Amino acid sequence: MKKVKWIALLLVVAMMACMFAGCGGAADGKRIIRIGHNQATTHPTHIGLTAFAEFINEELGDKYQVEVYPSELLGSQNEMVQLTQTGAIDIVIASNAIMETFSSNYSIFNLPYLFSSAEAYHAAMEDPEVTDPIFLATEDAGFVCVTWLDAGTRNFYTVDKPINSPADLKGLKIRVQQSATNVKMMELLGGTATPMGFGDVYTALQSQIINGAENNELALTSNGHGDVCKYYSYDMHQMVPDLVLCNWAFLEGLSEEERAIFDEGFQIINTVQREAWETAVEEAKEQALNEQGVNFLYPDTAPFQEAVMPLHEEILAASPELQPIYDMIQEYNAQYSSAE
Repeated sequence: MKKVKWIALLLVVAMMACMFAGCGGAADGKRIIRIGHNQATTHPTHIGLTAFAEFINEELGDKYQVEVYPSELLGSQNEMVQLTQTGAIDIVIASNAIMETFSSNYSIFNLPYLFSSAEAYHAAMEDPEVTDPIFLATEDAGFVCVTWLDAGTRNFYTVDKPINSPADLKGLKIRVQQSATNVKMMELLGGTATPMGFGDVYTALQSQIINGAENNELALTSNGHGDVCKYYSYDMHQMVPDLVLCNWAFLEGLSEEERAIFDEGFQIINTVQREAWETAVEEAKEQALNEQGVNFLYPDTAPFQEAVMPLHEEILAASPELQPIYDMIQEYNAQYSSAE
């Protein structure tokens, strides 16, 4: 928490320095909108945010200037979410996994094997009846989710041991996102969960503090994890969205006309990021295979699913208000089954 306050102080100092020095557009009275995320500038998320910045700067450039800070320049995801709460920054991209500490409603999207297919996942995430009770649950905490981003399918990857069944995870320390649901998932699968921030994963893998991690294919290339981990196993345990979180006071302070433009901009982030995602995944797989020497494995997912299904019952029992949302997702699963 001290680090968060320190980063916030640095941001305030930087903004004051800009005001006195006439830098960053502050001298002409523009309101600077700062966006933070933890990905590289080549990542689809950054591409989507850049399109948003260009749109807002073009439409409302007489009043606002959007600045995008990649690669955890404004802190870790947890820190940036807290800074967005306070309004020190305006928008942050955060994985759904870390949001459980702000609202238990987010735990439903962290459930392993919640969706039967990518089509069911996308359809459910586009349904406001599914997402609104979750995305708007943090209004009192100072921010809301204004759109979601595709983060693909999360799978296990390891330094030197292939994962073909849950039994292969026994004795391995696996980095998971900082979420109680993810920790419980690893316990049920037989591995040892090691929660940590994304920016610390490469060093932990390289020094073998951990034996592996779980993420989408872009982590292998954009973040260099494939330089260390040589086995990537498609157990397909999660489809967890990334979230565009915006400070609630900032949104409330917009005029009706400005809010409509920002809402259009948020949709641009969603559209551009998702269009870039599929291509980026294919390119990452090719690079990981041909340049990094990563071996891609395709195990039977049934044993993994069977091991973690008790977690569905546990989460729904703890938060019965999530049952209607869960049921709507099951309807999408039936409509877009993986067999189709």
